[in-house]
Amino acid sequence: MCGIIGYLGKHEAAPFLVEALKRLEYRGYDSAGIATVNDGALDRRRAVGKLVNLSDVLVHNPLAGKSGIGHTRWATHGEPTEKNAHPHRSGPVAVVHNGIIENFRELRGELKDRGITAVSDTDTEVVAMLTAAYLSDGMTPVEAVRTCLHKLEGAFALLFLFEGENDLMIAARKGSPLAVGLGEGENYVGSDALALAPLTDRVVYLEEGDWAVVTRESVQIFDKADRLVNRPVKVVTLDNARVDKAGHKHFMAKEIAEQPQVIGDAIKHYLGESGATITLPGEGLDFTKIDRLVMVACGTAYYACLTAKYWFEQLARIPVEVDVASEFRYREPPITPGTVALFVSQSGETADTLAALRYCTGKAEKIVSVVNAPESSIARESDIALPILAGTEIGVASTKAFSCQLTVLLVLALEAARQKGTLDAERYQSLVSALRALPSVFGGALDRNAVAETLSLQLAEAQDILFLGRGVMYPLALEGALKMKEISYIHAEAYASGELKHGPIALIDKHVPVVVMAPRDGLFDKTVSNMQEVMARGGRVLLISDSKGLEEAGEGIWRAIEMPRVDPVLSPILYALPAQLMAYHTAVAKGTDVDQPRNLAKSVTVE
Repeated sequence: MCGIIGYLGKHEAAPFLVEALKRLEYRGYDSAGIATVNDGALDRRRAVGKLVNLSDVLVHNPLAGKSGIGHTRWATHGEPTEKNAHPHRSGPVAVVHNGIIENFRELRGELKDRGITAVSDTDTEVVAMLTAAYLSDGMTPVEAVRTCLHKLEGAFALLFLFEGENDLMIAARKGSPLAVGLGEGENYVGSDALALAPLTDRVVYLEEGDWAVVTRESVQIFDKADRLVNRPVKVVTLDNARVDKAGHKHFMAKEIAEQPQVIGDAIKHYLGESGATITLPGEGLDFTKIDRLVMVACGTAYYACLTAKYWFEQLARIPVEVDVASEFRYREPPITPGTVALFVSQSGETADTLAALRYCTGKAEKIVSVVNAPESSIARESDIALPILAGTEIGVASTKAFSCQLTVLLVLALEAARQKGTLDAERYQSLVSALRALPSVFGGALDRNAVAETLSLQLAEAQDILFLGRGVMYPLALEGALKMKEISYIHAEAYASGELKHGPIALIDKHVPVVVMAPRDGLFDKTVSNMQEVMARGGRVLLISDSKGLEEAGEGIWRAIEMPRVDPVLSPILYALPAQLMAYHTAVAKGTDVDQPRNLAKSVTVE
């Protein structure tokens, strides 16, 4: 979850490192630091809090050198203090790390027997200590790192810098992503392509277990068995790695506004210019041979899977099981013949989702992924990777990635229904036409921004908020509650509307706003009954519906947001928008850090 950058170049490293860390700050922001080698001397600077604090330190205490490593941290072991900030140093070795070293206590004990003790509370420091110990035994840096790596258990992306070595970095990857950027007389290492833009567009992705010896003129990559290997050079699109708020106050606001464009890009990718037929990458999928679909994800992506369960079961009549990745992998469920395992991850590096994918490999008929990073580990290890084409998403709270995940999953469900003949031609074409029109409808719905902003002033005063939804809108209620709690820090819960009377109704009083997400569909009348139960107990209902729904709901509604009318199948994609807008404006009203909410990071690459 932390951000890593390394630079071996012709210029002073510190400015490059800090600029790259700005692009990676979404991955962690408890603390940050850099280390450089200057004329053989290793030195470092660290600071707690946002990256600007490190910049202040460097103004008053500059760091020279044309070789350097940098890190922005999301704390796993040890509080966010300067002593726990990266880079960690032990004698002639500095290390930055993303991941968790599971056997660090055992290794610490072994080092203590040699008289080497830790000064931080982190698991990372043991890597520097162990490598330094091997150097003191007479090993070269390459030998010391190689020996160290074989002692480590857990997940890690590591980058090493050495005193006396002006032209050497060593990188290693196991479970956490790491990429090497190639330049002319310069080379770089980063957590992802975003870290390396605009330094280079030529990137080599380290594979599981790889480690690399990097100089300014060469990159040698070894696999987990220490055999020299070649990995392909990829050319990344720098436009996708641009970090720019484009005039918006926050990245989240920009990314909400980008949704009509990126949803349109996803639709065009799969429907083509004609928009008549759906095309999947490679050989596609033969849904006539699929008996069951297992969908696995975490967080917002999990709610996208819950939504898609309704689509696959109702449209294509395919049984679907949805599970949280961290539970799925340890439950070890049986994977029967004819099962397709589908994994959804914005980053394509989510640790639990990747582990669940590997559990299914060799058991499932096909491994399919829905990802925003086509060169990610999850994409590379899938039989079929379906890009969502959302572009770089910086805000920790997912917005455009979620709507694009939903769009691609609906495309897949429609293709499954077409192949299995569960929709007649007229209904199929009607849904495809509605999907093509969705970006325009979504764009028009953005004018609800002002209504959401006004409502947020009252929502910001609440201590608790309930979200309700029925059918395909239930997962959207879950997503709305998640958005609200993660960036406004207001306690929010979501329930299926029919479950209200089975316990949650005890929470209802005049102080608890109840957000009901209910387009006028076949379940609307039942939802109205649930709203009446809330209002009869003094609850305040905020109804999000279309004009017909608002008209039929009757009097007594506290507040309302009117949405354009769309085919009920598409409503979850559209209704993601008011959930996002309410959470965003409530967070702004409360003065919280919208793009980088406390305790959270964008890419969850640790368990």
